Amino acid sequence: MTSLICPPLQRPLLAAAALAAALGLAHPAALAQNGPQLNLQRIELTAGMHRIEAQVAKAPQERQIGLMNRPSMPQHEGMLFVFEQPATQCFWMKNTLLPLTAAFVADDGSIVNLADMQPQTEDSHCSQKPVRYVLEMNQGWFAKKGLKAGSRLGGAPFSARP
Repeated sequence: MTSLICPPLQRPLLAAAALAAALGLAHPAALAQNGPQLNLQRIELTAGMHRIEAQVAKAPQERQIGLMNRPSMPQHEGMLFVFEQPATQCFWMKNTLLPLTAAFVADDGSIVNLADMQPQTEDSHCSQKPVRYVLEMNQGWFAKKGLKAGSRLGGAPFSARP
């Protein structure tokens, strides 16, 4: 058995760090630097005849990390950010390597507005009205499919609300 010798004032900090590590807890910013999150729940969405396989970011930490540090993403994939209540949602691209388009989506699945976002920038891109959902796809995906504000997405999140 190895003994760790440290000054008495550092022992509580060391114990807290050891406990956090044992419980799998880490600061979200530290987690974001470890690489992309690829194991989130997935859900199938539709946009007309087009199918989207979306990872679902529901927890605050999942939403904070989003698509950071991902070097590529297949064309039919995206990430659906789910918030507890409709609000003006704003996104930026710090530590995000891919050019993306964000679709700000109302509860009924209708696209409120779209925003093209450039990689590794801190420009803020916001919904034009309160929304609960934001779908990020590779930049240009919505335009190539002819989707714009007013187009409707389908899938369980949008049919579950009254």
